[in-house]
Amino acid sequence: MREDICSIPISEIFEPKDGCPFCRMRDMLEDRMATYITGAAMMEPDVRVETNRLGFCHQHFEQILQRGSRLSVALILESLLDEAGKEILPEDDKLAPKKILAAADRRAHSCFVCENVEKNMQHLSATVIKLWQSEPEFRTLYSEQTHICLPHYSFILAAAQKMPRKNFQPFAAETKRLAKNYLDTVKADTTHFCRMFDYRNAGGDWGNSRDAIERAITYLTSREPTVTTKTEGKNR
Repeated sequence: MREDICSIPISEIFEPKDGCPFCRMRDMLEDRMATYITGAAMMEPDVRVETNRLGFCHQHFEQILQRGSRLSVALILESLLDEAGKEILPEDDKLAPKKILAAADRRAHSCFVCENVEKNMQHLSATVIKLWQSEPEFRTLYSEQTHICLPHYSFILAAAQKMPRKNFQPFAAETKRLAKNYLDTVKADTTHFCRMFDYRNAGGDWGNSRDAIERAITYLTSREPTVTTKTEGKNR
């Protein structure tokens, strides 16, 4: 596959062939963004204005806490708390409650990392679609992925809507195959997991079902659960 500044990141994402490639794409962008925010960009005024305005969702708060020092995160929080307080708990009691509620609602549903990752996902997905249409080697690489999770199945199909019909149909069919085959696999493993709690199967072979719960949740949500469950003993 011919490599340029656009194709190299895509190639790096798709070459591992381990799990959903679009999950890897998002994880890469999130990691870079979290590192960026808590590093060189922490004291940049334009970035600080945006992080103060948008804030962070719970998941991305955790990621920047993992990446940055406690001091860097505290400095980000210091100005963020100040800005949020001015909007939601203003000194002026005459501010209309509707404006306060609107500001609170906006902050509850906005995130600096989410917004930037989404923009970059759109850019990279456009490159994926372009490469799939123009590079036979990438088309093969795409078909060799283990699977595509359910949220990213709809994501990439939505991004591919502008493809010519003659290209969209085989692309959609291949993408569906990657999503459907894994659905069948994880569904069968989940069913087998449930059956292993039947007393008649005591001491039987769990096969690949021990982590079926985690894999099913990851497939349905694109996020790995942080809580694991026991596969043997009582079904608690």
